[in-house]
Amino acid sequence: MAPKDLLLALVVIVVWGMNFVVIKIGLDDIPPMLLGALRFSLAAFPAILFIKRPQMPLRWLLAYGGTISLGQFAFLFSAMKVGMPAGLASLVLQSQAFFTLFFAVLFLGERFRASNLVGLVIAAGGLLLIGMQGDRSMTLAGFLLTICAASMWALGNIVTRKVGKVNLVGLVVWGSLIPPIPFFALSWVLEGPEAIGGALRGFGMDSALVLIYLAFGATILGYGLWSRLLSRYPANTVAPFSLLVPVVGLTSAAVLLDEHLGLHQAFGALVMLGLVINVGGEWVVGRLRTAFGSSAV
Repeated sequence: MAPKDLLLALVVIVVWGMNFVVIKIGLDDIPPMLLGALRFSLAAFPAILFIKRPQMPLRWLLAYGGTISLGQFAFLFSAMKVGMPAGLASLVLQSQAFFTLFFAVLFLGERFRASNLVGLVIAAGGLLLIGMQGDRSMTLAGFLLTICAASMWALGNIVTRKVGKVNLVGLVVWGSLIPPIPFFALSWVLEGPEAIGGALRGFGMDSALVLIYLAFGATILGYGLWSRLLSRYPANTVAPFSLLVPVVGLTSAAVLLDEHLGLHQAFGALVMLGLVINVGGEWVVGRLRTAFGSSAV
């Protein structure tokens, strides 16, 4: 990867890693469902005036917006509101890689590889330990909701696979049209008009900066740069960079939110090990075969 593109990849990692701290700050003043509605409203408008709609059936656009945007962030924002630490959320959310693997087998007829199975078992063990060993900084509800968020992200990945090659920025922007109305409806039902009115009356500079970051930074800039990298390099070259997002998430949460890294974070490292094996296992096996001959592996 060229140095300039490597720098762009690192920018995405930092922007997406810091995203969890920003969400946590935003939830101090804005209820979860309302935050989702405002985020995707700002991500969609005025961008749809300048970015062409992706060439795909409407049903798949609805499916994408309903899973990777509405479903993922409804669960994630709720999880962080009820006690999921920002840093740990950035880690547990990466379990989407294994939900994606499972859903690909279920819906696309793909097969497990040996490295997939090993990675899945290790990561599942890590997630189980995190759920069992969480301390006062993490609630069980927050943990389970984050797992639900990861599963919705994975379903969105399956939708993306089904629609094939489309402009990723266009998909993100036009997909952002789907969540606002359901988010506003959920906010009205679950959070109530008084909470909505209070949040809007108290809307200040901090809330505005949070929304700008989430809509333009994490959504449009992040996915825009990511799509540029995917257009220039193979997916297996670009995708492993996302494994660094939790490193930024955990570090920024520790520095900015005083979330101390405890025993459950160490257990969470097992999840990352599983992800590394899942992503890089075939590459390692290939290099070993090259070095020692196919009969040695």
